[in-house]
Amino acid sequence: MLAALVVASLLAGCDGNGPTPIFREAGPEWGITFSSGVTPNGNYPIPEIVGSGVAVFDANGDGLADIYLIDAGSGRDRGAPNRFYRGRPGGGFEDATEESGLGDTGYGTGVAVGDMDNDGDLDVYVTNWGIDSLYRNDGGTFALVADSGISDDRWSTAAAFVDIDLDGHLDLYVARHADPDVFASGEPAVDLVDYNGPGVYAHEDDSLYRNRGDGTFEDITEPAGLAGHPAASFGILVEDIDDDGWPDVFVANDGVRNHLWMNQRDGTFREEGVQRGVAFNGSGSSEASMGAAMGDIDGDGRRDLFLTHLGGETNTVYRGGSRGGWTDVTGRSGAGQPSIARTGWGAELFDIECDGDVDLVVANGSTWRLATAYPGPSPKPWADYAEPNELFLNDGTGKFALASDRAPGFREEAESSRGLAAADLDADGDLDLIVTNIGGVARIYENVSERAGHWLGLRLMDPDLKREAYGATVTVVAGARRWVDVVGPSSSFLTSVDAPLHFGLGEASSVDAVEVVWPGAIRETFDLNGVDRVHVLTRGEGSR
Repeated sequence: MLAALVVASLLAGCDGNGPTPIFREAGPEWGITFSSGVTPNGNYPIPEIVGSGVAVFDANGDGLADIYLIDAGSGRDRGAPNRFYRGRPGGGFEDATEESGLGDTGYGTGVAVGDMDNDGDLDVYVTNWGIDSLYRNDGGTFALVADSGISDDRWSTAAAFVDIDLDGHLDLYVARHADPDVFASGEPAVDLVDYNGPGVYAHEDDSLYRNRGDGTFEDITEPAGLAGHPAASFGILVEDIDDDGWPDVFVANDGVRNHLWMNQRDGTFREEGVQRGVAFNGSGSSEASMGAAMGDIDGDGRRDLFLTHLGGETNTVYRGGSRGGWTDVTGRSGAGQPSIARTGWGAELFDIECDGDVDLVVANGSTWRLATAYPGPSPKPWADYAEPNELFLNDGTGKFALASDRAPGFREEAESSRGLAAADLDADGDLDLIVTNIGGVARIYENVSERAGHWLGLRLMDPDLKREAYGATVTVVAGARRWVDVVGPSSSFLTSVDAPLHFGLGEASSVDAVEVVWPGAIRETFDLNGVDRVHVLTRGEGSR
């Protein structure tokens, strides 16, 4: 009863004249002018309707967030240039695409960031319909790595940097969806009037590339055990699922069972999605999984999983259990029923108001023309696919309440939204939003919520590698409360965010300890002095 009253109070606002806002659109004010260049070619190839992602990371080490927006174009090998926006001292962004070297002109889909050469700056991998692109960061400007060892020209969707063998070098997992080339140009193989799902395409195996440590990669998909498992892959999450200190990989698959690749610590993986409860929903059905996010939604110290799906299906919430297993709790989560009428893509779990629990944001957009169009700014034909986005607030027990009316622009301006990232773009201690849209502008939403508590930012650095320790698990302890998160940029849909971990602490004005499990299962505990700031924790400087 108390939880229900709290949610009702939040939704009603404080002045009695309607709900207090959470987000406001700030893109033009902050200098973001990007507009998607995707152009229909008339044959409805599936990459057109999938859209493109976004990366948020500090490209030049100045401590400011930069934004990299992926663009598509008019077809395979006829892409539009991606755009890079550099954070400005004092606030806002400037278009620095030309000087950065990141104006990749492939037909872009997704992006991954990570320091592949351990030189202290973040490199970029762009997935394309066609040859992917790997960019080496040379101190804030980027150079295309022409001889990276990755030459596969199949359509790639998401990608993630992950050190699969704990040798200190970040390897690369690349998701493959299907072979869309039959509809790339000329007459389609079948008479189409709209986009088809993945069932009409040949599915592909994902790819795994081992970092040789010299700036090049080798394809180890087959010896790693990933070959022979074709699926229409989209979202990627990297987590140490079974707490053995080694990274595992979850892949959200479109229309077929999801994959959970468990690291066998010998360079190979075993697929355990069925055994651990995430291959299907609670009814035993596969769904059209697009985006994926993890977070502890009920405060029990275990990471829960959220997946977005096609209209007619619910988005799905899986509650994390002991020893790395999950249970479908969609029915009692509050996030399922409102999602049935819409198709979800990007998703983020984070604490919007710093009240101590993680909330939920979902980017929506149909894959077929809607009978009744929602009002919005999208041009034809994308206006026919536009749907409102959704925002849910958590009551602290893992029950979500729809609160989209507290983000008017985010909800009312229906568009064909795809990529979604949450990051502190204005360095004020709360997380803002970036949303990519097919055939429309990228939207930036500033978090203007009335902060309900304190916050904490953490970066986990490995001094030997000169980079952040991807895969480290962090637990923040304050009294009886515990918050858990994992270091890694891959989340949502086609998106990568390298930023400090962000914890909303609620009423806790201090923390008792921060417990870190580094890759390799090395444990350390750190004492912190102060909250409402970002701390850097360095491997080897804590207590064991």
